[in-house]
Amino acid sequence: HTTLVAAVQAAGLVETLQGDGPFTVFAPTNDAFAALPDGTVDTLLMPENKDMLTKVLTAHVVAGDVRAADLLKAIEDNGGAYEFETVSGDMLKAEVRDGNVFIIDENGNAGQVTAADLAQTNGVIHVVNAVLVPK
Repeated sequence: HTTLVAAVQAAGLVETLQGDGPFTVFAPTNDAFAALPDGTVDTLLMPENKDMLTKVLTAHVVAGDVRAADLLKAIEDNGGAYEFETVSGDMLKAEVRDGNVFIIDENGNAGQVTAADLAQTNGVIHVVNAVLVPK
């Protein structure tokens, strides 16, 4: 997750995400960042693009401690798809496909949760295999 860490540092979000929370973070893997179009990560990391980078990163963060069981129950209780708001004000949707949980961004891009419930002192991390891009 070195790309994510570098991005969080460049956006000045380290202190925010180390705050009391609780926060739920859908953390993209390095491979997820690498799968973006060439030059995207470098462009986002430029100081003049800090606001855009912040929006992309906070579109992966939800207020509250949302565990996998909570997410699965919400998906089931809402007819197979659960929509929720991120810290950036963008919407994400969670669905189960072939027994796996996917998080879908506003553009329809889906990232599979590949590791869930990684407990932190101020919330939880779920690893996803895609970067969720806000509109």
